[in-house]
Amino acid sequence: MNQLPLEVTCQDVKQSLDASEDFVFLDCREAVEYETAKIEAATLLPMSELSERVGELDGKQGERIVVHCHHGGRSLQVANWLREQGYTGAQSMAGGIEVWALEVDVSVPRY
Repeated sequence: MNQLPLEVTCQDVKQSLDASEDFVFLDCREAVEYETAKIEAATLLPMSELSERVGELDGKQGERIVVHCHHGGRSLQVANWLREQGYTGAQSMAGGIEVWALEVDVSVPRY
């Protein structure tokens, strides 16, 4: 696999979901944030629990993993950390769920 860009747009993620592409979609926010607003296709894996729970991603080292948070800062840190752990397809969704709620799905609550 060619090196994927570190960041991907919300529109690109939406297109991948609509096309039923096979990738891991992670929400690295905390549970209370997830309860406030979520993207249904994403799996919650809080940044605060990542080092203990990274084993849940075993076998996915070569796969595309898109991470999102609220505005894109934490997900960028998580994507970089995952790449350091050998998950070469890790990407951050630029702008996070905030941009998703503005540009992709206005039904997602903003906070």
